[in-house]
Amino acid sequence: MAETQRSYVPAKKIHTDYPLIDSDPHFKRVLKYARPSDYAAGAAAATFGPGLMLLWERIAPSYVGRGGFAPIMRLTTGVSACAGFLLFFQRSTLRFYGFTENKREVDMDMREMVDKVKKGESLYGQSSMSPYLQGVASRNSRYTGVWLHVLPWFNLVNHEQHGVDTAKYYQQAERELEAERSGKSLS
Repeated sequence: MAETQRSYVPAKKIHTDYPLIDSDPHFKRVLKYARPSDYAAGAAAATFGPGLMLLWERIAPSYVGRGGFAPIMRLTTGVSACAGFLLFFQRSTLRFYGFTENKREVDMDMREMVDKVKKGESLYGQSSMSPYLQGVASRNSRYTGVWLHVLPWFNLVNHEQHGVDTAKYYQQAERELEAERSGKSLS
């Protein structure tokens, strides 16, 4: 039986005000590139729910008696912690897509990828999955950060389908290696 060739589905290019870094960033990479303002926004969102419940209890006491307020407070804290994490994660992810200002992340991405090229490592990590399943994973999680508030879906798979031309990393690595050989600094 002949094996059929599966077609490659490229990532859709969305035109944004800032450069695309990755249309399907790995979970760990999103966390690593997060800014302090993302942490602050997530923490503020996480404390908003319990803070509001305490304020309401002070303004208009519920009089539920002993043990009535604590379960509601635990539930509110859990839901708010999840909401805070999702806000934190989405803010970081939107910079990968180029939807918000991402100069810092572009520089970090270039540095990380050029260092991997110089070491001879795979740009996006190794995967034990078949190329077909990597493509399925990529298609299922591409641009999911846009709808994170509706359905939390994260990329946990290493694959090579990220919607960017990786030639820029290799060209920059060549320029840096040439500059190192000639003893000049690259500006």
